[in-house]
Amino acid sequence: MEKSLGQGEQQFLSELQILLKYKHKNVVGFVGYCDEKDENIIVYEYAPKGSLDRYLNDTSLTWVKRLNICIDVASALCFFHGGVGKQEKVIHRDIKSANILLNHDWKAKLTDFGLSLISPLIQEIDYVIGHACGTLGYLDPLYRELGFLTIESDIYSFGVVLFEILCGRSTFETKHFKGVYLPDFIKIKFEEGKQEEVVFEQIREQIVPNSLTTFQGIAYRCLHSEREKRPTTKEVLVELKKALGFQVRNYHNLPT
Repeated sequence: MEKSLGQGEQQFLSELQILLKYKHKNVVGFVGYCDEKDENIIVYEYAPKGSLDRYLNDTSLTWVKRLNICIDVASALCFFHGGVGKQEKVIHRDIKSANILLNHDWKAKLTDFGLSLISPLIQEIDYVIGHACGTLGYLDPLYRELGFLTIESDIYSFGVVLFEILCGRSTFETKHFKGVYLPDFIKIKFEEGKQEEVVFEQIREQIVPNSLTTFQGIAYRCLHSEREKRPTTKEVLVELKKALGFQVRNYHNLPT
């Protein structure tokens, strides 16, 4: 079961504000809302395939499809973290595979902005102080422990999603079977030099070495314990596109 922190009545108004104000091809579309009596409902565009967490271990979700989904989400985060053409940036605060919706053609849409914060786009202001909100298993440890929120907290959570997509299992499943959430499991495997063991077995043979190395490298940087050493969203997007490029160019050269 997922356990979220910090959700309350403000969630509805926060999400409504962001959906009305910020439009992007990889952000879920806003259809309408109801705010009458005790009914607070937001209607999204229809996503036929539902949320990404349902497909992590689906063998029909190829490595190329998985890379494209990652690129879609990174594009949405770039939009929010880069100032979205305004004098502010948006910190999502609850990036997870359950908050990524999929269209019929596997195009990904970021959703659920109830916990999101809008922060001034000013260099001198690099964090917001507040109680930790988000979902355990994805939550940036520094944010949870210290209460200092930055866009790097989103990067950490996105790193968890990237490894869920690579591993073919959720952070909660890892917690159930391994006793630790996915980020800790990943760090153990990398420190042991066994990072290839985390790849979803059913897609392992599809992945060309350069694509895997590039993907794992940027995903692992997202989980860095020091925020300053985590990549920017733009850097993540560039590396994911590189991983896709390696895959598309070299897939047919894989040994059979």
